[in-house]
Amino acid sequence: MLTGRESLLRLVGKRRRSLPNRHHLLSAPIPNSLNLEVNDYGGNLISAAEDDGRFSENPTSPFDSSKISENLSISSKKKRKLTQTTLLQSNFLSGSKKSEVSETSQFSFVELSEPSDSLCCKVDDDDSCSPSSEEISKTVTLDEANGGEAIQTFIVGRKFSDVQDLEIGGKICLLRHPENIKDRNAIKVLSADSGLSEILGYLPKDVSQCLSPLIDKYDLKFEGTITSVPKNSSEAVPINVFCHKMTSDGWKECEFAGDVKPLWEKVLQVVEHQMLFPPKTTRYQLNFNVLVQEVLRSCSHLFTADEKSFLESFPSLSEDSQRLFIRLYTRKGPWFRLSNISYPEVSDSLQALKDLTVSGFMSSVKDEDELDYQKMKGIIELLNVTELREILSMNKVFSRGSRKGDLTNSLCSCYNDGTRKNLGAMILERTGLCAKISSTAESLIWRVERLFFLNGEQDLSSFVLLDLGIIKYPTYKCIDSDHIFSNRTKLLEYEEAIEVAQLMDESLDNEDSQTVLKCIMIAETRISSSSSSESPLLAAFNCFTAPWVYSKVVLLGVSFFENQKRHVKTTNLVIFTWFRLSVFLPVETCFFGFRYNQAVYLLRRFLSCFNCDGRRGYWTVRLSTDLEHMGRPNESLSVAEQGLLDPWVRAGSRIALQRRILRLAKPPRRWKTPTFSNLIENKIPEVTIQGRSLNCEIGMKNRFYGGDGEQCGVEQLALQYYNGEGGGWQGIHTESSIWLTIFGLLMWDILFSNVPGVFQTRFQTAPLDLETESFYLSRKETIESQLEKVANGMAEEILIMSYETHCGTACRGVNWERFSLEELRAAVACVGGKCVASLCRYLAQDYRSWCSGMPDLLLWRFKENGYEGEAKLVEVKSEKDRLSEQQRAWLLLLLESGFNVEICKVRPACLIKA
Repeated sequence: MLTGRESLLRLVGKRRRSLPNRHHLLSAPIPNSLNLEVNDYGGNLISAAEDDGRFSENPTSPFDSSKISENLSISSKKKRKLTQTTLLQSNFLSGSKKSEVSETSQFSFVELSEPSDSLCCKVDDDDSCSPSSEEISKTVTLDEANGGEAIQTFIVGRKFSDVQDLEIGGKICLLRHPENIKDRNAIKVLSADSGLSEILGYLPKDVSQCLSPLIDKYDLKFEGTITSVPKNSSEAVPINVFCHKMTSDGWKECEFAGDVKPLWEKVLQVVEHQMLFPPKTTRYQLNFNVLVQEVLRSCSHLFTADEKSFLESFPSLSEDSQRLFIRLYTRKGPWFRLSNISYPEVSDSLQALKDLTVSGFMSSVKDEDELDYQKMKGIIELLNVTELREILSMNKVFSRGSRKGDLTNSLCSCYNDGTRKNLGAMILERTGLCAKISSTAESLIWRVERLFFLNGEQDLSSFVLLDLGIIKYPTYKCIDSDHIFSNRTKLLEYEEAIEVAQLMDESLDNEDSQTVLKCIMIAETRISSSSSSESPLLAAFNCFTAPWVYSKVVLLGVSFFENQKRHVKTTNLVIFTWFRLSVFLPVETCFFGFRYNQAVYLLRRFLSCFNCDGRRGYWTVRLSTDLEHMGRPNESLSVAEQGLLDPWVRAGSRIALQRRILRLAKPPRRWKTPTFSNLIENKIPEVTIQGRSLNCEIGMKNRFYGGDGEQCGVEQLALQYYNGEGGGWQGIHTESSIWLTIFGLLMWDILFSNVPGVFQTRFQTAPLDLETESFYLSRKETIESQLEKVANGMAEEILIMSYETHCGTACRGVNWERFSLEELRAAVACVGGKCVASLCRYLAQDYRSWCSGMPDLLLWRFKENGYEGEAKLVEVKSEKDRLSEQQRAWLLLLLESGFNVEICKVRPACLIKA
């Protein structure tokens, strides 16, 4: 995979069905700073920039740059599947447990009226117990009833009722049911007219969750009346509930009124929300409406009046229409057969589709007259192989292949040439009515999801994971500050940049070099006048700017140009050799110059445009390396020396530049030895062990026979050595994972403290500024106070408390499954408070630079008293492996901080064929 591709994939996330600016982006003229001429075969002419005139085109030479450009290709690999997975129908549980969840544990993430409230309120969405929309009041009503103040709610769970026929005005009474194994907060609704002997159902779970403490703690008695009777006996029944100890003016008649008031206000908040989303609303329907309403509330300035009106019209659609739209939106698509659309909660799919089409949320095709080529191309994808063969046979069309893709291409070509009449009718005769999400709805909902989750990887399925308890998010307050997107223009620029990134991603999958080069040129021109030199406090929002997205595309372009050497065909070596002899240049200079010229230009554009960026170290190393490959060692050395003066060049990148300088700065280039030479050349303790190897092939991970005769990796072999003759150490193979886990647990309260702007959504696992300088600067006092406690020996106590309080809650870097509490305690106890504090300080100050590259093994052993211990960090390398610069930086830093570190080299004793 090209360097930077994985980062681009995370940025794009789930691909959009349609890219509204695709045609404009690919057809509009672009200033060609790279001097790339893109031909019809995806080729490009070599740039004249940065070549000092040595590689300019020579019209009299046989060197044809367009021929070489045709050889630019993309390494073949398994293509990423274009899917939009949904969890709405996922079965995570076994049969018995599934039924338990469906009946009693369905809850949704609800945004309450208070911005600081992060509760997850439970909402029963049993569709079989649902009142019609005409029977539900959309606002909370407070009536005078029997001298008390009434709240309006519902009786749900009617399938558990002893009474099917109810009457308006019937008297009811509430009774706690703590013995209910499915819900300890359950409240039964009994019929007062029958002497409390008949069960009518239960209160909704969110209401009972808030009301049960009032009943349990203060022994309050609640009564009520039935206000409406639904047509279907299984539907939810609207009721009014009141308490005699409360007057219309509030809780004044009881001695504990002051304690009851906040609990009662919570009940009112839940009831108010319930009236907006009554029990008839399905869970995913509720989640979708919460998502849209929250974005419209907090980001209304980013939508036009028409867009807001369109989104606000969604709740007014019928229940079936809402559910059908959400179901189809979360599926791959883009086209769907009506005959294949069947959901138990949608009673009339055809009518729902008609309503969605009229309202503009979907578009449909039923007749041949409504077809064009693009629509038909998508609809043909819905046909199965048998239908494709039947249509091709009836039209006497021969297909070159028998796979569905071949048949589809043949039918598309047949339809496009217009020679077969009634072909569209034949296709629609088999598919029936077809529909897809409208481009307007798709574009707006995509925007809503981006604004709500602030990334491309999360979607509505995040609600489902939360509802099922598969993921638990931490508790924190979303304190409003400056908007991430201050105006609509910046948002549209960001969205267009994401489109370019997706085009780049798709083109790499399709090995379309022409579009890849086009995307690189677009991105390069759009970062030229941009800079990320904002103050550290605003750096967390940089990743939501168009220039930052374009930088990802250009960085992938750098890898693309650097990678071309391995794909240049052998036949062109003759041309390169002739050209080298004609101008008397070294073969390395000529051959690599064409490969690295554009990469050097792009890297210099980066360094000139992004003055304050944590990636400057990587860019500088790449620039220095590429210049050396081009046969320009003096420039390479100069770039490396300038890089060391850059405060943004840190960790492994800094070590890499220092080592390059030591290698390149030989007389006569430089006569003076750099001052950092002693630090870089520090000897890290090493130990060499032998193992029986199964394979020693380059490019394959080495396998060995362990002491027990079983196959194992090099790290497991080292653990066995240290546990035995190596000193009786216990240990685990952790790399950076255990230290990020310890950092997250020790700094939990600081990570999720109340800092304005760093928490924008309810689905974050870390503050937005964690990987920026502002994380430490804005919390310096509290961080240093916590680290002082850690250094003074309180690390284990803090760790235990944090682990037991937050176990299972998602947090960036914390791996609950991999490490037990005992292993974490042993680590902090044996490493020592001062060393742990220094390590956490480095992560707090520069999480981005130091979150990877730590030694493979953590070893510990306790002394005879069982309380004191020691620890060792070991980097394991097989015979032909070498340290990365990031690993070397960590080892030197750990040595300086007082850690006991070591490099363990494993040498094969003999090669044994498996």
